[in-house]
Amino acid sequence: MNKYLRQLFTAVVALFVILGLSSTIIMAVRANALNNDPRNARSLYHQLGAYRGAILASDGTVMAKSEPVNDAFKYLRTYSNGPLYAPVTGFFSINQTADRGLEASRSMLLNGEADSLIWQRAKAMLTGATNQGASIETSIDPKLQQVAYDQLGTRDGAAVAIEVSTGRILAMVSTPSYDPNKLATHDTKAASQAYNELSAGQNSPLINRATSQLYPPGSTFKTIVASAALETGEYQTDTKIPAGAGYTLPGTATQLPNDEHQADGVNGQISLQEAVAWSSNTAFAQLGVKLGASKVSDMATKLGFGSTITIDGTESTGTPMTATASTFPSDPTDDKLALASIGQGDTTATPLQMAMVAQAIANNGKLMQPTLVDRVRAADLTVLSQTKPQTMANAFNKDSADKLTTMMESVVTEANPQLAINGIKVAAKTGTAQIGTDNSAIDGWVIGFAPADDPQIAVAVLVHNTDVYGSLAAGPIMRAMMQEALQQ
Repeated sequence: MNKYLRQLFTAVVALFVILGLSSTIIMAVRANALNNDPRNARSLYHQLGAYRGAILASDGTVMAKSEPVNDAFKYLRTYSNGPLYAPVTGFFSINQTADRGLEASRSMLLNGEADSLIWQRAKAMLTGATNQGASIETSIDPKLQQVAYDQLGTRDGAAVAIEVSTGRILAMVSTPSYDPNKLATHDTKAASQAYNELSAGQNSPLINRATSQLYPPGSTFKTIVASAALETGEYQTDTKIPAGAGYTLPGTATQLPNDEHQADGVNGQISLQEAVAWSSNTAFAQLGVKLGASKVSDMATKLGFGSTITIDGTESTGTPMTATASTFPSDPTDDKLALASIGQGDTTATPLQMAMVAQAIANNGKLMQPTLVDRVRAADLTVLSQTKPQTMANAFNKDSADKLTTMMESVVTEANPQLAINGIKVAAKTGTAQIGTDNSAIDGWVIGFAPADDPQIAVAVLVHNTDVYGSLAAGPIMRAMMQEALQQ
């Protein structure tokens, strides 16, 4: 009899263990996935019926907030100047899970369900008050964001500005943009129609072109090749390197030309500084091949290429906001390495990535982790978390950074005086990447920082599918952004 009782007892204990494990998996391990499942109607009503915290710009400007309404969902998410801030905020919708921007990366904090808000929830339950989510204070400068947005206008493109010493993102614009208010409506039919229209096609405005779209970076990538060369110790700003009016890609009959005769050099030679200033394709294609794929790839990797970059959030706060990994080809043949070294071929990058390259050069070779959130506050204004600057990598030394700065200054003083700002030294590198069938269109780029002798702001601007050089398409946008940032 005792034997059967022991077996029964063992079976009961085993069932309790299984029940405990399954409950733990449901409540802890799969909690986020189940809460975010669009079929979970209870979760939907719970989230929409909660007072979601505000998302604020660095000066306190409200980018997103919840307003009480007289319907079953109790609160309506509203976005002030929605298209301006959409790449930052993302959207909160009645029938689409928040999957981008801060609405996704800080979702658990915004809706008041994060572990760090447990005492706030307990207090609300005991007092009968409404549980309120945390507010998110960002690093976005509204004036700088507006200038970048206005300058891009109706063009397809993106602009990113980063505070040099900290990695704080001061502006992040993507055009064409969209109005999150159309997705936040409680009219489910209207919300579905808006989402279907916005998400259709490869050129969807829901795509954050600053972080989620890859483009050939063109000659802006030459800063990475130049830094790899400087780090070998075998090159200085005045070192002569092979150039010429044309260069035949190794193993092919394809001729690579320059856009400016100054880029040809003299007697087939050009200084490294002049090669950067005049953006010599023939010089940098040959330099990349001479250095070898390993050295160029290693430098690109140190600067962030090859890895997805987390901009904000963790699995415990929601769905992290990330930037797509920029690419440099693996073990390319010499002809492909030559093209990759001038930012063409299989080299691709996001505008955020190229802003990070400019930031690292401006910061003595120290690449900072890009961030969007300065701090998180509970409803009672208690600071729950505050972001501290973090170094991602020491990509190269200060001496190399100083030489790169000198060379990038010459891009403005020698080749592109229209990018100059009175009384302020500007360091920049333009880029004109050929795209489309038969290279019939252009991605216009510029990266840079200012003041060059005391860097405060690093900028990257991309104008997609244009018909003019990057210096003309993207250059004026960078200049306007720098002027706005430095006059404050």
